Amino acid sequence: MYLFIKVLITMKTIQVESLSQEAFKSFGTYANLINPAGERLGAKPVEFFRDQLQLDVNGALPLSYSCCRVEKREYVINILEYHTSCCEAVLPLDNDILLQVGPATVNGDEIPYDRIRVFYVPQGTVVTLRPDVWHWGPFTVNDKPANILINLPERTYANDCVVKELSEKDWMRIEL
Repeated sequence: MYLFIKVLITMKTIQVESLSQEAFKSFGTYANLINPAGERLGAKPVEFFRDQLQLDVNGALPLSYSCCRVEKREYVINILEYHTSCCEAVLPLDNDILLQVGPATVNGDEIPYDRIRVFYVPQGTVVTLRPDVWHWGPFTVNDKPANILINLPERTYANDCVVKELSEKDWMRIEL
């Protein structure tokens, strides 16, 4: 016990610092994905805060961390998208979500209306989507917004994203 107390008394101390871009820049980068800020695509109720952080994956296109912030909206699927050459990871950080998905189709213009499915994804559960899987901005399950971590290769939204707005006759209502 005496030795332990002596070590504690002589031990070097380190003060905790506030995280700031300036103080942390020589170690890496960071972004707040619960309260995202900066460049975004879209507007409420679905905002995509793009490429907030990049992770070099050994010479390949960097992996980007983006935040998709969704607010309460009608449970209607009227837009779908897919990426032809990469997977996408979806991680709801602070709320449960509903995620609509459809299988890849041979002809990218063919939306598989009869095979669209919607899954309840609890917060903290990461989901990965294969290339060409139809999807779009998830839905929050309650009145609170959901901040969702999206992992894609950098700038996928600009160079590998096929977005289709559905004709009103093809809209699908989600039943919770």
